[in-house]
Amino acid sequence: MTKRRGYALLAGIVAMVVVVSAAIYVGVAADERGGQSNLAGPRSPRGTAAPASTGIWVGAWSASPAGAEPGTGTNGMAGRSVRNIIHTSASGTSARITLSNLYGRQRLAITHATIAVAATANSAAAAAGTMTRLTFGGNTSVVIPPGQQVLSDAVTVRIPSDSDVLVTTFSPTRSGPVTFHPHARQISYAAEGDLSGEVSGVSYTEETRYWRYLTAVDVLSDESVGTIVALGDSLTDGGTATVGANHRYPDYLSERLRAAADDGAPRYSVVNQGMGGNQLLTSRSGSPAENPSALSRFGRDVLGRPNVKAVVIDLGINDLLRNPNKVNARTITAGLRTLVRQAHAHQLVVIGATLMPFQRSGGYSDPREAVRQAINAEIRAGKVFDAVVDFDEALQDPYDPRRLRPDYDSGDHLHPSDKGYKRMAEVFDLGSLTQSVTATT
Repeated sequence: MTKRRGYALLAGIVAMVVVVSAAIYVGVAADERGGQSNLAGPRSPRGTAAPASTGIWVGAWSASPAGAEPGTGTNGMAGRSVRNIIHTSASGTSARITLSNLYGRQRLAITHATIAVAATANSAAAAAGTMTRLTFGGNTSVVIPPGQQVLSDAVTVRIPSDSDVLVTTFSPTRSGPVTFHPHARQISYAAEGDLSGEVSGVSYTEETRYWRYLTAVDVLSDESVGTIVALGDSLTDGGTATVGANHRYPDYLSERLRAAADDGAPRYSVVNQGMGGNQLLTSRSGSPAENPSALSRFGRDVLGRPNVKAVVIDLGINDLLRNPNKVNARTITAGLRTLVRQAHAHQLVVIGATLMPFQRSGGYSDPREAVRQAINAEIRAGKVFDAVVDFDEALQDPYDPRRLRPDYDSGDHLHPSDKGYKRMAEVFDLGSLTQSVTATT
């Protein structure tokens, strides 16, 4: 062998060593970033690192933490996987979630969390290729102190609008009580063991009508340019809407906006911060208070959402029903104006709803009806909000305006039927969502 040929052979061997070493390094680095070996299930999630992307962060879904789930005071969901099913109002190329331990009295340890697009509506199974591991500050586990919440890192996963998404968490240790949203109108699931990465969903046999821990899903949207927040009580939360059908009024409003986008409607997502039983002025007992008043939660549930452009407020009925001797038209409109001032300080447009009829419901009385009418007169006169959506006029019985029209009535004479919720969305002036901040406050 000549000296020149020997040098060439040596150079070739060195080059091969470099290539093999680089391949080993890439494989190890990929596993360190959240590879596929540690999640249970027949198919593991893909990696989580989100490359730089263009778009705007908007809320795709949210639910207000409302209290501590009964029966979870000691163990929480220790040793179990919680698979929340949520429905999106915006699409995106990346996603992030918010988990809450607001009502917990112990540290909440989450060792695995995933996000995936559901294979079909209302299904615990994930669509092929979408199961994605979530991280928190680059780690696959996170500990949330009592009374706190945490925002995950952004992960690259394509989230469609108007679709069901699965967000799964696993906690190995006792960490009660569970922070939850009790009136989800959606079936979610739980399973024994760490099955956060299970794609088939076959192990998720326990059904629940609660959302647990999860309070928000945001997306980096290439479609929406802002978020609308619907703030209210059970009328916004969809307390009587068909379970699993996404027939709350904010769902219908989101559908309207998507359908009218090509005709000039604002390209906004809609998130629902309704809370059953919520009052404008008064919180329930507890520390932190369960079912906190709208005044106390406005900063978290409205101003804390990403790229909020407008807020729709429908509040006051529960104040009339639960505290009739402590409230009147003046105190309620004063509370509403306080919310408007907070919104205006952040340049948000505020659309206010008139209070809907409730005659024949258990809490009806003529004095309460007189207060409702006085509040609505003030709202219609333009003395409270930037713009008005007249739910009262839209849903009242034309033969007796003190009660809901029969086909808009769920049967309890207070909450709308699915048809009633749809009508609420239909009467929105979509142009009001982008108007100037003009209300006298």
